[in-house]
Amino acid sequence: MTGTATNINEQLAEAAFSNQSVIFDELYSGDTIISYKRRRVRNHILQYVKAGGNILELNSGTGEDALFFAQNGFKVHATDISKGMQQQLQEKVLKRGVQHLVSNEICSYTQLEQLNNKGPYDLIFSNFAGLNCTGELDKVLSSFAELLTPGGMVTLVVLPGFCLWETLLVFKGKFKTAFRRFFSSKGRRAHVEGVYFDCFYYNPLYIKKRLKRDFDVLGIEGLCTVVPPSYIEGFAEKHPRAYKILTGWEDKLKTTWPFKYIGDYYIISLRKK
Repeated sequence: MTGTATNINEQLAEAAFSNQSVIFDELYSGDTIISYKRRRVRNHILQYVKAGGNILELNSGTGEDALFFAQNGFKVHATDISKGMQQQLQEKVLKRGVQHLVSNEICSYTQLEQLNNKGPYDLIFSNFAGLNCTGELDKVLSSFAELLTPGGMVTLVVLPGFCLWETLLVFKGKFKTAFRRFFSSKGRRAHVEGVYFDCFYYNPLYIKKRLKRDFDVLGIEGLCTVVPPSYIEGFAEKHPRAYKILTGWEDKLKTTWPFKYIGDYYIISLRKK
């Protein structure tokens, strides 16, 4: 994408998520599979970092993860381009009385060199495909090393270019959804709250190649590989026994080939050399 196209896409994404910010928690906080996803991501991170660390969160949304880590002994600087999401986060921080642990800043992850709070940080964290909203992920990744302490870590939750569950929707006649990640190098249209913007898909190899000079890979896990994606609404509630069995299988297979590469998302963590 050109710089102008990138700026326009970011503006559209900002508008979309600001529109959604006032209903975001209402839409998703009670969803069983989304709660499962959050738990998986958090447990993945906690196996590598110690309480008391300093976290830079990208695309922090309404602050659910920032609050979790603050309540578990971390300091979090939560960034986002969505003014609406930042407003929701600030209200939560004040309500919980954790202003001393959670700070926030409106900043695009493509412009991290403009951060007011440059750390250094022990962890840079991006959850639930926020980084899929840019066609310039290489630019984002290139800014990480300077913001981290020696031995600092990066954890990213990203949509890959292939999802097993999504592809299986072809058997339900949902061809557009089943194949939307295919041939998407120039981005695919996403739609949130009446606004369209481009979404891009990145496989783990893309990230590993661009960070290999300064980082070592710690681990990769598939997320919603065996467990259905959360957009298959109500699955866990309608089929509790099947859901329990599938979570058990995913816990066993999440770090194995090919399952770590074919989920709705993958979690990748890397440590600075």
